[in-house]
Amino acid sequence: MEGFAIVLYYSNMRGAAPAIRIYNLFGESGDLPDVVHCETIASRSVLHDWTLAVHRHARLHQVLLIERGGGEATLDGRVVPLKPMQIVNVPVGHVHGFRFVPDTQGWVLTIAAEILDEALLSVEGLRGALARSAVVRGTPQIRTTMKQIFAEHAARDFGRAHVLRALSSAMIGLVARALTSESGGNGTVESSLFRRFEALLEQHHLERWSVADYAEALAVTPTHLNRITRAATGDTASHLILNRLIREARRNLVYTNLPVSTIAYALGFEDPAYFSRVYAAATGVSPRAFRAQLHGDET
Repeated sequence: MEGFAIVLYYSNMRGAAPAIRIYNLFGESGDLPDVVHCETIASRSVLHDWTLAVHRHARLHQVLLIERGGGEATLDGRVVPLKPMQIVNVPVGHVHGFRFVPDTQGWVLTIAAEILDEALLSVEGLRGALARSAVVRGTPQIRTTMKQIFAEHAARDFGRAHVLRALSSAMIGLVARALTSESGGNGTVESSLFRRFEALLEQHHLERWSVADYAEALAVTPTHLNRITRAATGDTASHLILNRLIREARRNLVYTNLPVSTIAYALGFEDPAYFSRVYAAATGVSPRAFRAQLHGDET
């Protein structure tokens, strides 16, 4: 019977080497080359005998739609079978791997964290829903949207980037809805606290608030805040704060011509050299080198 499954990536595969590789797009070391990226599952999986070893993507969110076939995914140490009509959600930075049945058919959608920042409003709670690894049932509407994204990505029509952003935003909303619907909602005290933290992070990340500042605003201890963020995303509050700042920096580097020093000051850094060191430590490349790569310049 023909059907489909969706996977929003990242996890841990059986029989893999201890070291977890970090890729930006599957085995590629370069950054996402487009607004979003959409391709067939087979286009890369067939090159690796239908098995993608454990790895993670530092700044990418992915959605995989399996129309026919299946296999298994390893998500945070759990091996989960992949069948038609399933969604597997794996947030940015989570370790993941896949073993597909040969000739599995479907598509993979890759979305940069910066695009998610533009699409997700903290008050809606979508980020919290998408931050947990889960396997749930898909919908025909998700399949239709994925096929539209694939067709738009393959074309080069006027307004392509705008349409891709809109369709990807719709896909994220549909996946979050499916995840939340099957889990019985996302209304616990813990998830509510995490959504409030997200909202505060959007409001104050440029003010360089510390974990203690956010904890005080939420009337909890820093330890409890870290417990909440780990439960929601698998990451610490301090790391989420840093990641939000880095995403803001990347957005400025990509979409503006502002000097690196100006971006550093705008992000609350008193020393541009220190900002460059922080950025390089978080991303593996300096701000100037990252910008040069975008324009194809030699560094």
